[in-house]
Amino acid sequence: MGKRLPEAKVAKNFAVRLKCPYGDHDEWVILQNRAETLNQILETPWDFECPVHGVQQEIPLEASERGLPFSPRPQPTEATKPRETRLRERSSKRVSLRLAVLVYGWARDESAFHEDTTTLLVNASGGLIALAARVRLGETIFLVNKATQEEQECRVAYLGQEVEGKARVGVAFKHAAPSFWRSGRQEPRTAVPKAIRVWVRGVDRSGSPFVQSAYVIDVSRNGARLEGVGHLTWPGETIEVKRFWRKAKFRVVWVGEIGRPQANQIGICALEPSKNIWGLRLS
Repeated sequence: MGKRLPEAKVAKNFAVRLKCPYGDHDEWVILQNRAETLNQILETPWDFECPVHGVQQEIPLEASERGLPFSPRPQPTEATKPRETRLRERSSKRVSLRLAVLVYGWARDESAFHEDTTTLLVNASGGLIALAARVRLGETIFLVNKATQEEQECRVAYLGQEVEGKARVGVAFKHAAPSFWRSGRQEPRTAVPKAIRVWVRGVDRSGSPFVQSAYVIDVSRNGARLEGVGHLTWPGETIEVKRFWRKAKFRVVWVGEIGRPQANQIGICALEPSKNIWGLRLS
């Protein structure tokens, strides 16, 4: 009798149902020519794209095994999609855009990081950025648009392949913000004379508390720019600003770079926007 040949492994296709963590949208994704078992498929996060919130990576809600050959269900064409679906997808279409941003948060070793980088793709609910800091799926990070100094709290929704030491990181806004990616400020700022002095209380880079006087350059309903604080603090830190008997808490969103005109300035975002401590009428 001849030797019995080993059985060849049969490639398998799987259909997995993935759900966006930010809404009710879910969809079936076809995984072709996989060697994993069904249990392994169910325990692995897979990439998919929510039409509203962009690229996500989630554990399947359910999965089924389908042997080859398999013809996936035909996808609806643009003409056959319901009108509501077409409008929703268009309102969150991804756009290739290089925009300078500041990213800060806490890396895998729990140390704080602050990194200047650029966007690769953006949409109304997040974007794709190149990031050297090591972050995990599901973690919270903060994104500052350097053109407008506006800030968004984000969730790490996707981790892609590294290129030149930086990973492609997909971020999803906590709340949709289609105007976040604009390249110019729309919120009116009120310029003020340097005679308006405030006191800033916080923790410096060595971890020691400080109280420092500063001057207000301009303000808006949601933030301000101060001069005189310099590099005492970092983006992401919470400070208290006091003028006369009024005080409020703010988050530092940027610190001027040494050698630049803004070297001694900081930009702050209001954590208590209902408080107007400046004594000015804001438009």
